[in-house]
Amino acid sequence: MKLNDIRDNAGASKKRMRVGRGIGSGKGKTGGRGVKGQTSRSGVAIKGFEGGQMPLHRRLPKRGFWNPFSKDFNEVNIGRIQTAIDAGKLDKGAAITQDALVAAGVCAKARDGVKLLGQGELKAKLAFEVAAASKSAVAAIEKAGGSVTILGAPAEA
Repeated sequence: MKLNDIRDNAGASKKRMRVGRGIGSGKGKTGGRGVKGQTSRSGVAIKGFEGGQMPLHRRLPKRGFWNPFSKDFNEVNIGRIQTAIDAGKLDKGAAITQDALVAAGVCAKARDGVKLLGQGELKAKLAFEVAAASKSAVAAIEKAGGSVTILGAPAEA
């Protein structure tokens, strides 16, 4: 076999039908568009139109609600932070903030803040500055001798 002998299998490719090229072609005159009316003309866009019947997208009820004031937090377990400290990516002495977690690769990108969750075990004494923390996370951090500062929260009197 030579390169110049290579061919497609018979019937593998089919030539496209050229419409509107005379009655004898089988797709002449109206070109497969039927006769008269909106869809026989160019520039037609009647997506979702059901002949005057109420369209499906309007028959179905609306559902759900988007809260414009909702926050999208980076949720981080304390076990993940301990892993980063063991790997030497986080500094024990400095405060653990969102910027520090992003730089260490614990969070992919900065969002509306960090929320600490209590999964895992924390051995190091750390100071956290985060937007939110679960009760179990705060308890585990304080048990290890660390502290949690909730950013944006009113100071307790």
